[in-house]
Amino acid sequence: MPELFLYGTLLHAPLLAEVAGTRPEMRPAVLHDHAAYWAADDDYPLVRAEPGARLEGAVISVDATAHARIDYYEGGFGYETCARDVETAEGTVRALVYFPPADGTEPGAPWSGSDWAADWGEVSVHAAREMMAHFGQRAAHDVADRYVAILSRVGSKLRARAPAPATLRRAPAPGDVECDALREPYANYFSVEEADLRFRRFDGAMSRTVTRASFIATDAVTVLPYDPRRDRVMVIEQFRPGPWSRGDSNPWSLEPIAGRVDGGEGPETAARREAAEEAGLALRRLVPIGDYYPSPGAVTEFLYSFVALADLPDSAAGLGGVAAETEDIRAHVIPFAQLMDLLASGEARNGPLILSALWLARQRSALRDA
Repeated sequence: MPELFLYGTLLHAPLLAEVAGTRPEMRPAVLHDHAAYWAADDDYPLVRAEPGARLEGAVISVDATAHARIDYYEGGFGYETCARDVETAEGTVRALVYFPPADGTEPGAPWSGSDWAADWGEVSVHAAREMMAHFGQRAAHDVADRYVAILSRVGSKLRARAPAPATLRRAPAPGDVECDALREPYANYFSVEEADLRFRRFDGAMSRTVTRASFIATDAVTVLPYDPRRDRVMVIEQFRPGPWSRGDSNPWSLEPIAGRVDGGEGPETAARREAAEEAGLALRRLVPIGDYYPSPGAVTEFLYSFVALADLPDSAAGLGGVAAETEDIRAHVIPFAQLMDLLASGEARNGPLILSALWLARQRSALRDA
């Protein structure tokens, strides 16, 4: 059986078990003259040749199936193996080491497996489970291309486990929903799941088996920046494919700042990141409006909406967005009264913007007094 030298994320035993499909024994080992660093502004390790350095990891012996599974997982991200001598308690062994692609990514701080596990361990294990479900069915790079979206969906599922109030609605019990079959007819940036399921009726009986499809989107944040001193808000404008696909005569939409909650981050962190990316705006206090499903009949998206206190001088307006994501965003800074006029005229027809504006109308005096 081949020997593999592991470092970085695969030293996290639950992740290795998901990827390899087994729990191989990990024997401590050292790869000399190499060191691991965080990829700059990212969450994975880069290994670099570095004379005199010691890269601590582990050696595992795996069968052909486990080896193929690990190759699939690592290969999807462009990692390739090279044979290297590594030092173990039993002596020097020849092992295969996964090296990252030479894509120009710069190293950051020295790698910390414990820091990574604290922030990313649980979500990465669940993401690996989804990725490895495609082993032998889809090309590894196709699945890896969706990894960021997978992480975000997993983060959404983990947040969804939190207990929620049930004073008026049904308090669910085990067995209230039974899924007989689950399919994924479409998967890309978003995905579609189709389930054959039964659910507990209000008369106590189980429903007949029904087929229900869900559009799988991730948790997201919306942020309406408000300057209480100037009594101004910021709204952004951008082309949206949803209205365009519907046949809307004007697919440019007025909206609050919005974006996906990435895997490993929380809603407030996402809100501040999106404000910086879309409008170059540094937020002060985030005031929660509410957390909600905008369209629960068929869409899994869950929104965390905020009003954010911010300075909004005339210079805050302008163009923004992340070029790598082909974002083309125009920020408008307008008086609060004009925002309400836009709602009244129907020009502002984005649900979170309407909700946020009406919330702000109710709380505006208190925010200005404070």
